[in-house]
Formats: sequence, C-alpha cells, structure tokens
Amino acid sequence: MRKFVVVAMAVLSISLATDSSAQTAQTPAPTDRTKASVFSAADLAAALTKLPADRPASSVRVFSLAPYNVSVERRLPRPQGASLHETQAELFYVIDGSATLLTGGTLTSPTRAGTNLSGPGIEGGTRQTFSKGDFLLVPSGIAHQFVDIQTPVQLMSIYLPNAQ
Repeated sequence: MRKFVVVAMAVLSISLATDSSAQTAQTPAPTDRTKASVFSAADLAAALTKLPADRPASSVRVFSLAPYNVSVERRLPRPQGASLHETQAELFYVIDGSATLLTGGTLTSPTRAGTNLSGPGIEGGTRQTFSKGDFLLVPSGIAHQFVDIQTPVQLMSIYLPNAQ
C-alpha cells in the first residue's frame, strides 16, 4: 500500500505540472515492479492531445500496477453516462476544471460489463460540486455521473479494488 501511495503522489505531481489546455493518449509500457517508473508531464501532454474530441469522456492510462490502474481523464461539456463499479472504488483528483458529481440514486437503463454497470443517467442521488484541487471518492456499489460540465474537466482517476 505504501508503494501505491508513492506512485499515486508521483502521478499527481506529474499531472499538476501539465498544461491542461493541450493534451492526449498513449498507453505506457507495463509498470516494472522492480524499479520506480516515470510518466513525464511531456508524455502526458502528448498523450492527452491525441484524445478524441468527439467523445464526452476519454482517458490516458498512466500506470498499471495490478490491481491498481491510474489514468488521467478528460471530460468535455457534453452529456456524460453514469457508472457503478461493484468490486472497486474510484478515487479522483481534479487537475483542472469544475463540475458536479451526482452520486447514489439508481442507474437508468443499466447495462452490465463484468462487474461494472453503466447507463445514460441516475434517478435521484446527491449533487456535489467540485473544482480544481479537490479529491472525490466514490465507494464501490455507488452510482456516479459527472454533470453540469461547462468547460473541459481533467481528472486523475485510480481504481481501488475492494479488500479481499
């Protein structure tokens, strides 16, 4: 767990150094468990500039160190789908932008992909506004959706598997 925190903080530092107005996607090589890894701000910026502009949400995988995945997401001011992850929580750090996170409630018209559910929206739920520098934690089993996005939002996301 200590290694995970060190890696997450390194990613956060790299992400904060990135200019959020020009970025895109490349998949990094598998993380080597025998040494520290770096995904530079320049690599992240280059990867983010390649993200498709025609999708409401897209992401760049920064590190994969099983069972953890660290990504940087870009969410555009378009309607976003809703998600629910049955076996993992999701931690976000807001690199840039602001919007509202709708959590709880019930997914509308859910579809399943393994242990994840998705749908076009959420009925009910609680709205929580967020902005640059905020952390957001969505426990496993909780529906969540980004809403009220006025300008692009950039987030670092980390999936945290439930304890066994």
